[in-house]
Amino acid sequence: MENIKDISLERLREILSALGLKPYAYKQVYHWLYNKCASSFEEMTNLSKEARRLLSERFYIQRLEIKDVTEDTDGVKKLLFGLSDGMQVESVIIPSENRLTLCISSQVGCKMGCRFCRTARMGFKRNLNVSEILDQVIEAKRFLTASGLEITNLVFMGMGEPLDNYDNVKAAINILKDEGGLGIAKRRITLSTSGLADGILKMAEDKLGVKLAVSLNATTDEQRRYIMPIANAYTIDDILRACLKYTPFGGRWKTTFEYVMIDGFNDSKEDATRLVSIMRRLPSKVNLIPFNPFDGCEFKKPPDERVLAFYEFLTEKGIQVNIRISRGVNIMAACGQLAASLD
Repeated sequence: MENIKDISLERLREILSALGLKPYAYKQVYHWLYNKCASSFEEMTNLSKEARRLLSERFYIQRLEIKDVTEDTDGVKKLLFGLSDGMQVESVIIPSENRLTLCISSQVGCKMGCRFCRTARMGFKRNLNVSEILDQVIEAKRFLTASGLEITNLVFMGMGEPLDNYDNVKAAINILKDEGGLGIAKRRITLSTSGLADGILKMAEDKLGVKLAVSLNATTDEQRRYIMPIANAYTIDDILRACLKYTPFGGRWKTTFEYVMIDGFNDSKEDATRLVSIMRRLPSKVNLIPFNPFDGCEFKKPPDERVLAFYEFLTEKGIQVNIRISRGVNIMAACGQLAASLD
């Protein structure tokens, strides 16, 4: 038997047709799974008893278990999910004045080994399957219902490298943005990558359509190789060329570059000057993220005045830039701090 949430809309339509169900049955099933958050086929009361029997014989519906909820003083909530094999992943609910963002994971652990990221300390355990990615959204949606809140934005910025689990992430995104699925507009979904240029090119080829963020964090390949082993496979030039394929000049959106600022490493005026040159090569904007510390890491957060000087230099050069104030720091839910198996 298969978990029905691991199946694409097109394949589900084919299977249900082969089972002899009505042509519109697949839409009803999708609505129950993703809009109503059904946890059993018996809940699907607008399907016949025979249809529900056939579904239960062919598929099962599995849910993720919320094992723990931690809340920070700034309103950020971290959800700890238990997986069917005993492993765990984390998602983060980030409220703000005009949006509610859910940050989700794509892997248990991560292969990328970024030295400033706590998830890297876990090593890589396994990829999340399609249903495990979707269920983070479904269970968060269920969790928020009691408060009358709804998810407005979704970011693949949790544990793992999304483009290292491309097929499952792509399948999940297609369901997330499908009107018959979770119906989240593609402009409200952002995929963040450490810079797998080949994966970005796949996104372009498949016309995935969601927003793209690249974790850059350095302005030379030598710098980048020191903190991000993936830089041994892809240079900054490789990444920029791939980004231009995905978000070309004249396109609707810009590539967002995430730039984790590390004290004494990548926060000089020379770094800022090189970053300006990089940004001007494609439609882009940059988020400056002062490093979020964790035990055992060699790096430190730069002084606020240096972050501000870096920001002002970029602004004066006409670069679209934001300083991203980290949320959820006190519960280890901020950028680079997720590591479920280490807690």
